[in-house]
Amino acid sequence: MDEKKRPHLIIIGGGFGGLTLARALKHAPVDITLIDKANHHLFQPLLYQVATASLSPGNIAMPLRAIFRSQKNVRVLMNRVEYVLAKEKKIRLVSGDEFPYDRLVIAAGARHSYFGHDEWEKNAPGLKNLADALRMRQKILVAFEKAEALVESKGLTGSGALSEENQKELKRLLTFVVVGGGPTGVELAGAIAEIAHNTLKKEFRGIKPDTARVLLVEGAPNLLGAFPGTLGESARKALTKLGVEVRTQSAVKNVMFDAVEVGDELIGASNVFWAAGNTAASLLKTLGTPLDKAGRAIVESDLSLLEYPEISVIGDAAHAIDYATGKPLPGVAPVAIQQGQYLAKKIKAEIQKKPLGAFRYWDKGSMATIGRGRAVAKIGRAHFSGFIAWLMWSFIHIMYLIGFRNRFAVMTLWMYGYLTNSRTVRLITADDL
Repeated sequence: MDEKKRPHLIIIGGGFGGLTLARALKHAPVDITLIDKANHHLFQPLLYQVATASLSPGNIAMPLRAIFRSQKNVRVLMNRVEYVLAKEKKIRLVSGDEFPYDRLVIAAGARHSYFGHDEWEKNAPGLKNLADALRMRQKILVAFEKAEALVESKGLTGSGALSEENQKELKRLLTFVVVGGGPTGVELAGAIAEIAHNTLKKEFRGIKPDTARVLLVEGAPNLLGAFPGTLGESARKALTKLGVEVRTQSAVKNVMFDAVEVGDELIGASNVFWAAGNTAASLLKTLGTPLDKAGRAIVESDLSLLEYPEISVIGDAAHAIDYATGKPLPGVAPVAIQQGQYLAKKIKAEIQKKPLGAFRYWDKGSMATIGRGRAVAKIGRAHFSGFIAWLMWSFIHIMYLIGFRNRFAVMTLWMYGYLTNSRTVRLITADDL
């Protein structure tokens, strides 16, 4: 890098990896441009709680400009990067504007994968951003309102009992299917079951919300495949206790607007939610470098590209090897955070012309929550489940939230929700009836 001028670093993505990197370079002699298609950093692990009416969007997101208000070496740009011109060391935005860089870090994240069936997305939405979460919340709450309207209309018109066709429609409205038994799927299914069987239990006059059917469908033999088998079984038992019907080794063959085909069974359902897989950002295809089956860029031990050492890829967008296990690192927040921290050290070392060793990931454990007061956790060789695991999960997530206001608000809402078994953000904000 030219010693006569400050190097220009472009970071694509304001998620955990990109945010951590930019903040860690606060006092470094480098000019940073942070580009993201949204104007905020999103705490994605709690996104399902927005989708299930426990938290508001503002509780888990913070404007990027507010985060970097006092960090003078960071410029924030809300835009989309269309192309990386690696040979020219430039990026091109969708507007056509081009920006040169000395170093580029791609932390663009991932989106949900439908394994070659992209047509399913319109009928089985996934959960990756706040817009997804608000649409999902809308669909869940509207389903109960439509069911109530169906039953009440018969009572008000004096027609009495529902016809066979109306009973079939009522069952469809109150059936929720979650596809994917990873942490997101487990957490989402448990939260929907709590809404139906606890939160809304006494709030309707025509229907009985606790008769709603919640199914969790997983193609593998166990839930939470990245966790030890005993914790996957603990998750299954906890979900079953909540009223979730768990189906493992079950393949989804088709998703329609009013039904989902699981194995040889066609299940009528007004709501099918997708939590079964991820694919990396399409931007990576413009690099012209090797990608894995999930579209992630294959990186070297220092997280750089072999062909372009000035470009690094981190987080969900990177196929990085865990040298302790020889397997690719998972696309989870702790990996992205540690990669961001490592790259900050690497950039500082490059400026000072000092060597730095390869990236090594420290696995601090894995956690997943299963409804109110229940969770599973793996920390080192120790396994936890139940209320203790839930307390650990709650503490860790509050500590990782950005900003004191969000930490205090989430802690208060969780305490209130635990004590009262209520969800305070059950707002339907669009005309969807």
